[in-house]
Amino acid sequence: MAIDISEIIIDEGFKMLLPPLDDMELAGLEEQLLRDGCIHPLVLWNGILIDGHNRYGIIKEHNLAFDTISMDFDSREDVVIWIIKMQVSRRNLEPKHLSYFRGLHYNMEKLVQSTTARRSYEHDKSQIETLNEGSTARRLAEHYNVSRNTIIRDSQLANSISAIGAHSPDAKRTILAGDTRITRQEIRQWHSEPEETIREIALGIEDGTFMARRNEERALMAAESSDADDADIHPLEKMFGQMTDDFSAALRAIATQNDSIALRTALRSYIDRLEALYESVG
Repeated sequence: MAIDISEIIIDEGFKMLLPPLDDMELAGLEEQLLRDGCIHPLVLWNGILIDGHNRYGIIKEHNLAFDTISMDFDSREDVVIWIIKMQVSRRNLEPKHLSYFRGLHYNMEKLVQSTTARRSYEHDKSQIETLNEGSTARRLAEHYNVSRNTIIRDSQLANSISAIGAHSPDAKRTILAGDTRITRQEIRQWHSEPEETIREIALGIEDGTFMARRNEERALMAAESSDADDADIHPLEKMFGQMTDDFSAALRAIATQNDSIALRTALRSYIDRLEALYESVG
């Protein structure tokens, strides 16, 4: 079905689900469209674009001919699930992005099934809980070939990333693109943080200060931990530890030489230092 490009609605929520193309991929797509035309139709739901956002931009810029197809879904959550399935089947996703999609898929399934269950079994809340927490996690675990616990953890990660995106779409894109060393475990922990903390994290990722602050905090914690450890170590333990480290280093140095004289020398030095330490105890 042919319609005017201006009639197509762009939903930023749907658009943000799509992993962006890099410059080379985008240039290749543009070259293909200019050469062959738009072979694949844009996919719409109630006039909203749900597949073909990169093609849409190039089509609009160059005023290219295109076709559309419309799909029927019962809810926005169903559309999100469809988009996730399409993207996972097409793309080699960065690990965080794949975890995000698995978690978001689970969260959307819970919402869809909760709505369905409430309509049919409003009197039986246990049915809702079973649908949401049990069978859904197991089914998606089988679908993605991961464990049920992985799906649950991914759900927490998806909630955290969605909360970050609500304050800063750029921060969300940065995380999903793998452009930061923030671990998935760290991201999952954010899901229980208060709104103000999430906002500070999001803005910090956006302006590049989050990693610097985190590294400073970790360095300070490591220094404090080291000081505390040193305070608990007996002086003799420190001396013995240094002697053992020196002896180990000497052994590594002569390990490949098959030099019995060097080995005897290293052993004698170690024994002498032990005897001196023994005498110092008194």
